[in-house]
Amino acid sequence: MVGGEATISVEELVSGVRQAADFAEQFRSYSESEKQWKARMEFILRHLPDYRDPPDGGGRLDQLLSLSMVWANHLFLGCSYNKDLLDKVMEMANGIEVEDLPHFTTRGELMKKHQL
Repeated sequence: MVGGEATISVEELVSGVRQAADFAEQFRSYSESEKQWKARMEFILRHLPDYRDPPDGGGRLDQLLSLSMVWANHLFLGCSYNKDLLDKVMEMANGIEVEDLPHFTTRGELMKKHQL
């Protein structure tokens, strides 16, 4: 029964997505807005399969959570980090769309304005 098999696959897929979202929910910070959390959760879920902790530990999940915070802090709070680190998280976030991002003026931009 081909139709029945397809239905089971879709149901399993939906169940898997729900389980992944429920798993990720435990990592939400109490200070994150809904918009910030949705963006960071998408970042986490996108890379979760690559950062699952091996059976012997290793902290891969902690690394992913840290990278997600670097990305979110840069995007939403204007924090700056090492160029290589920022390049990495921006590449990891490629394709994640976030609307109405705040605009931050960097120290360098402020200094240039005062020199003119």
